[in-house]
Amino acid sequence: MEIGVPKETKDQEFRVGLSPSSVRALYENGHAIFVETQAGAGAGFTDDDYISAGAEIVSSPEAAWNRELVIKVKEPLHTEYKFLQKEQVLFTYLHLAADRKLTEYLIQSGVTAIAYETVEQPGINKLPLLTPMSIIAGRLSVQFGARFLERSSGGRGVLLGGVPGVKPGKVVILGGGVVGTEAARIAVGMGASVQILDLNVDRLSYLETLFGSRVELLYSNSAHIETTVKDADLLIGAVLVPGRRAPILVSRDLVKQMRPGSVIVDVAVDQGGCVETVHPTSHTNPIYIEEGVVHYGVPNMPGAVPWTSTQALNNSTLPYVMQLANFGVEALAKNPGLAKGVNVRDRRIVHPAIQEVFPDLTV
Repeated sequence: MEIGVPKETKDQEFRVGLSPSSVRALYENGHAIFVETQAGAGAGFTDDDYISAGAEIVSSPEAAWNRELVIKVKEPLHTEYKFLQKEQVLFTYLHLAADRKLTEYLIQSGVTAIAYETVEQPGINKLPLLTPMSIIAGRLSVQFGARFLERSSGGRGVLLGGVPGVKPGKVVILGGGVVGTEAARIAVGMGASVQILDLNVDRLSYLETLFGSRVELLYSNSAHIETTVKDADLLIGAVLVPGRRAPILVSRDLVKQMRPGSVIVDVAVDQGGCVETVHPTSHTNPIYIEEGVVHYGVPNMPGAVPWTSTQALNNSTLPYVMQLANFGVEALAKNPGLAKGVNVRDRRIVHPAIQEVFPDLTV
């Protein structure tokens, strides 16, 4: 099969769909891989690395896109919509619940669009292709939050770990899944005071085995959210409802009650965000101040560490890419978990969660 790997076009998105080692594995299985020139440069992979692995370097995005199977990292931007075509398989992160325009174009194009974030691991209800980037985003959320708490970055000048005689900063994490767990891991390591709120009591029990008394674990309800968020130095949104828009848990009125210079990092922004005042930003302009609070809303956070992120992502995606390369769309019948990743096919939305978000687009 012919496989295309375009260069990412999202702001400062330096990850790449296939690493040279993944290309080599596909090449050794008889597939032809076409990589847009400099596609891997930001992650530390040269064109020569790809050539040595068996790829052909192409000079234009069209030449990479015009293939049976296209592997990306992030969703196509509007400048790439023209490359979508019937009978093509697109495998990437999509997050369609927050992007009506892209959803419409995918339907019109006739492409089979498979989203990393909705591929499931059968029987255990896990999202294997979302997990590696969730781990990285969770860890980065505290790293970025600590930076923007610095006074020179607009924050209130709080050191999360504190010092002897001065209390540490307070980190409140909404959601105890992978993102929330990894955020807590870093925040605890920094010496911050940490609270995690989650609806799943079993998950809270599991988190207690991880963190013991180092983290305060609270059931997520409106009363607990209100009392904890008001006192947070760093608020991290880590809510995930697979395939759906994130619920708004923090209203504008509650943001107004936070201390000036506090920081919000909403990792759920690529699914619409769980804080009412958050909107998507970019690595170039990552923050803005609203209601006196610093907001960070970069939807492709792992793009900041592309060398690590690309390899972590490929470790998880390659088996699925190999199945698609070997069997085409027939791989969907062979692997029910991969089939769960299909969002759009045959000019219609097929994923139930996306159908609920856009009922008027559902036939």
